[in-house]
Amino acid sequence: MMAEHSIDATETPTERHRLYEDALAILTGTLIMSLGIIIYSKAMLLTGSTSGLALLLQYATGAEFWLVFSLVNLPFYVLAVKRLGWMFALRTFIAVSLVSLFSRLTAGWVEIARLDPIYAAVVGGGLMGMGLLILFRHRTGLGGINIVAIYLQERFGIRAGYFQLAVDLTILAAAFFVLPPSNLVLSVIGAAVVNMTLAINHKPGRYAGVT
Repeated sequence: MMAEHSIDATETPTERHRLYEDALAILTGTLIMSLGIIIYSKAMLLTGSTSGLALLLQYATGAEFWLVFSLVNLPFYVLAVKRLGWMFALRTFIAVSLVSLFSRLTAGWVEIARLDPIYAAVVGGGLMGMGLLILFRHRTGLGGINIVAIYLQERFGIRAGYFQLAVDLTILAAAFFVLPPSNLVLSVIGAAVVNMTLAINHKPGRYAGVT
């Protein structure tokens, strides 16, 4: 219905994010995301998107997450530049670099002696969902599927969280030969937590900030 897309003349004009707000959001979002990744890595759980792919390769090959995560994101910067612009691509490159750096440093900052896997799945997933939400609201992705998800939402109105959930389940299915079944089940729960956090909170009209 046309009325659903009309703009009320009495609405407050959208206020753009300032540069320092974007910088703080990227710093905060990547720190939170990195902590979630460390929790998942400790519990040998898997998330989706390029983060999940990097974790899967870490478990399968023994390579360090930060290095694999940086490498698997390289091809997606082309799409970011062509479809979402240089500024988005630059912010995404910075965010990916920070997550790679923080995930390496956080392992030395935080020592986890005991971690219940169910708690890890829910809390780690929640942290990653919140980190992504902060980044998305400042037009910043974490490479790979995040770039495609944001593009599809902005271009076609496809909800970013739902699209990522479908892709994430595909990645989890590929992990069948790497992780024990119990870890896969918990990873599915974690993926649902991540993507429902995005689907519920990252909706047009719910947040007016613009970068």
